[in-house]
Amino acid sequence: MENINNINKENQVRDLKALEGMLKALKDELQGVKAKQPKEKLAMVVFSGDLDRALAAFIIATGAVAMGMEVTMFFTFWGTPLLRDPKKVGKGKDFFGKMFGMMLPKGLKAAKLSKLNMGGLGTGMMKYLMKKKNMASLEQLLEMAKELGVKIVICELSMQIMGFKKEEMIDYPDLIYAGVAKFLEEAMDSKVQLFI
Repeated sequence: MENINNINKENQVRDLKALEGMLKALKDELQGVKAKQPKEKLAMVVFSGDLDRALAAFIIATGAVAMGMEVTMFFTFWGTPLLRDPKKVGKGKDFFGKMFGMMLPKGLKAAKLSKLNMGGLGTGMMKYLMKKKNMASLEQLLEMAKELGVKIVICELSMQIMGFKKEEMIDYPDLIYAGVAKFLEEAMDSKVQLFI
């Protein structure tokens, strides 16, 4: 009888150790899953330099920060000219850089509507209505983004292709120049990813 009791105790100890091992493995796996969970972040590609799309991008970005999210805006291709400072000049540009510089809008004020621009009439109407309805302008939204800590990344490849120089871009505290890998790093870690 004593032998049976000893065998039962040994089995119970073995089963308890196996259960503890499975529990530890499950706990470790849960920690790994928690570590891989996306954070309260928004990663946004700003591909367009159109007024209406830029407005949407900045409104979403500032709204997300107000809701407690960390926001990174990645400006690439046609979105890049929005961040050119109209008062600054990029020196040492080649022929194509100079051509892009002349053809593309320079700064937020130069942005036009994507539809119904009608030679600037539609854009003027939109800006008039925004002012009349006390809606923030693109310039004001950029200032708000600055105050709220929205990070801005300007695509280095887009700048190289279009011949833009760092010295002609806006002054912004959380602005960096990087490639697509930086955006993907931000996007992989974000709950929300947008392309505007």
